Amino acid sequence: MLRRLAAEDRIAFRYATAKGEITREANPNGSLSNIAGILNEGRNVLGMMPHPDRSSEAPLGSVDGWRIFASMMEALAEK
Repeated sequence: MLRRLAAEDRIAFRYATAKGEITREANPNGSLSNIAGILNEGRNVLGMMPHPDRSSEAPLGSVDGWRIFASMMEALAEK
């Protein structure tokens, strides 16, 4: 399955360091191949382990997740 996901370019996100390096230390939960998000076969459904909804507003402790939502909105607006 991992080979298939990679071959079909369906790995959307991987856990990485701030410099973009895929390392064991960057993987908070031990996911295989540092995978943090995958796409379905139709590429219209994203499943991801990090929860940007928990880091999208300052009162929740972080706004880092907002970038994911903003990029999705921009992509939809372009279509």
